[in-house]
Amino acid sequence: MAEKEVKDTAQKKAAKKGKPSFFKRLGSLFGRIGRWFKSCKSEMNKIVWTGWPTVRSNTLMVLCVIIVISALIGVLDLLFSQSIVVLGILI
Repeated sequence: MAEKEVKDTAQKKAAKKGKPSFFKRLGSLFGRIGRWFKSCKSEMNKIVWTGWPTVRSNTLMVLCVIIVISALIGVLDLLFSQSIVVLGILI
């Protein structure tokens, strides 16, 4: 009987060796999260930001294109709506 208990205890210890404790796994998780933040920081340092003059000129270009396109759509909408009114009167 005592021999069986020794075997069971030995098997339990062997099973525990394969699986780390909760605190070791938790520490491993925090370690991985820390490494992820460090890699994010190093990648952010590699980014080359454009200068203010380039940003300003690109912003002005986008605003001009938006104004031109919206004016074009407005004129086409006006023409189509007036043509529908004229066609409605003729029919």
